[in-house]
Amino acid sequence: MRIPRATYRNIYVKSHRAAERIMTSCTKYLEGKLKLKVNQEKSKTGSPLKLKFLGFTLYKIGKKMGIRPHQKSVNRFKEKVRQITSRKRGRAIGQVLHELKVFTTGWLGYYSIADMGKRISALNQWIRRRIRMYLWKQWKKISAKFDNLKRLKIPKDKAWEWANTRKGYWRIAHSWVLTRSLTNEYLASIGYDDISKRYEALHSNH
Repeated sequence: MRIPRATYRNIYVKSHRAAERIMTSCTKYLEGKLKLKVNQEKSKTGSPLKLKFLGFTLYKIGKKMGIRPHQKSVNRFKEKVRQITSRKRGRAIGQVLHELKVFTTGWLGYYSIADMGKRISALNQWIRRRIRMYLWKQWKKISAKFDNLKRLKIPKDKAWEWANTRKGYWRIAHSWVLTRSLTNEYLASIGYDDISKRYEALHSNH
């Protein structure tokens, strides 16, 4: 016997009362007439602005509707980036950036239809901060931090001061010394693929 695959459908009506009535009617028909099992956890009524469908959600702009990634989709994106850029992985930065590019390229290829310019810009800054944190962690020793900061054109006295700082990795990643040394241009030169630019290029084709 062939078991049918799970099927998902959105039904839009004008009121919450109508939605409840349709839900009851559909469930009765599917389970009573067709002998199919309705997943009660995934079947629910609510505003289309809050529902998640294929990773997307709707939002209202005046009298028009737009589409953007659902918050759960964004949360999963950030969790994957955290895994790739975890300070505990101990991989060469080139490998990390390559893996990051493969993941973000696929994600943007799917979600580029959505309106999310501001969100992508914020995610871009957040990813760069994680990369700076990863590099700072890799330098480890004071001498390595000092030498790398000097190489990246930080004045000797400031390089020594920051090489000896006891501030946490995440805080340092947003500090003056790393945004000045590990600039956006530098990160691009070692392989970071700017997701804002990629999104703009893909989104403009839709």
